[in-house]
Amino acid sequence: MTHGSVDSPRPVQFDPGLDIQFRRDPMGFGFGHGVFGPQPEHRSLDAIRPSLHDPNCAGPDPVYTIAMDVGRNEDREELQRRMLLFGIVIYASGRLGDEPVRSQGHVHAISPHSGWSAPELFEIWEGKAIIYAQEKSGDDPGRCFAIEAGPGQRVVMPPAWSHYVVNADSSAPLIFGAWCDRQYGFDYTQTRAHRGLAWFPQLVASGEITWTANQNYSASKLQHRKARAYPELGLSSERPIYENLCRDPEAIQWVSDPARFRELWPHFEP
Repeated sequence: MTHGSVDSPRPVQFDPGLDIQFRRDPMGFGFGHGVFGPQPEHRSLDAIRPSLHDPNCAGPDPVYTIAMDVGRNEDREELQRRMLLFGIVIYASGRLGDEPVRSQGHVHAISPHSGWSAPELFEIWEGKAIIYAQEKSGDDPGRCFAIEAGPGQRVVMPPAWSHYVVNADSSAPLIFGAWCDRQYGFDYTQTRAHRGLAWFPQLVASGEITWTANQNYSASKLQHRKARAYPELGLSSERPIYENLCRDPEAIQWVSDPARFRELWPHFEP
């Protein structure tokens, strides 16, 4: 990995197969030759306060920066035809009060073209992530998982699961890419009604993360695991997830067409 000044764009630890660099201060992205991407959006601390353990906490602001609809110029029509969207995200280092830096808990809204709450495929590019997932959004959260992932590892979020992404290393940024449905949307209704998801990550003095149950849900068990492979989805671990668009697009088509695995999702574990 090439290092420069904090304001200089630089590559990430894991090569995603796209010519993309990132900046830490201010957070942002650089798009190389043949790669398109929008102006990034910045998520403020105020925007995510309703789902935090301490809504009045101090922390980095913006908390993270996101660019949706990124890709190679020659792939634009194919992305639109397949209803696929590729996004990239950088999280700030630091902490949000007693929590690590993280996103707001949400579930994906129903995509009009498919009639499904879309799944999502994450790929970590730099840093250490924990992706929290719970099966249901109501009072009973169902199965709950905290999944650790590092550079080059992937995590699949099944349809209709509530989730958020945690920067598990407070001393460094977290950067990742993700395949989403082109008609993606976020539903925060139940998250805000329950003042967060069913488990809160807590940073202790050693820098490790422990977990506190949200008492606004019925009792649940949190299962901890490492990122895994997903052969049942036909997903190769030998290439970056963006490369599937050109080399094996059917391996990611389930992101915008989850009905093709309708028999798998009820028992699927991230």
